[in-house]
Amino acid sequence: MKKVLWILIFCLWPLGCRNNETVKLQDGDIIFHTSTSSQSKAIQAATNSRYSHMGLIYQKDNKRYVFEAIQPVKLTPLQDWIKRGKGQHYVVKRLKNSERILTSAVIEKMKEEGRKYLGKSYDSYFEWSDERIYCSELVWKIYKNVLDIELGKLQRIKDFDLSHPEVKEKLKERYGDNIPLDELVISPEQIFKSDLLKTVIER
Repeated sequence: MKKVLWILIFCLWPLGCRNNETVKLQDGDIIFHTSTSSQSKAIQAATNSRYSHMGLIYQKDNKRYVFEAIQPVKLTPLQDWIKRGKGQHYVVKRLKNSERILTSAVIEKMKEEGRKYLGKSYDSYFEWSDERIYCSELVWKIYKNVLDIELGKLQRIKDFDLSHPEVKEKLKERYGDNIPLDELVISPEQIFKSDLLKTVIER
């Protein structure tokens, strides 16, 4: 009885049974956190979101990775990705009915689609093209191109809150006086609040 009690205490302790969370993860899950990059505050202010970075979870060689658009687009070990986020807080979302939709064949197609972006440069100008790519654009396009599923509503730069000082500073730094207000953009916030997703982990 004492042994069982100690096991329960250990598992309830914040650092105990930590890997149990990774057991719940599935290929195609979408993970969000707050980046510590210089542009994070501007993204959060413009989109009114807590989260500023995201990626897709995949398994490779029995290890979990996050397929993400940073510089360059790459697969990052899951625990390394988590450690990079503010306070190591993260949220994992999953497509509703994923057990029916995200078959092993579909996951392979998603990975194949992602390979055409692997190694490409991060798009700090948030242009809607495949030459360079940013985090939410990567996730959105993979789901759209493989499954014809649109996770979140496309917006234009002019739709965001551009009045915040952090946002103004970044816009000036990137575009000068020629801000492409009509450029199509998909934000982490739009994907995060998509009705097609459900939250499976929040830590």
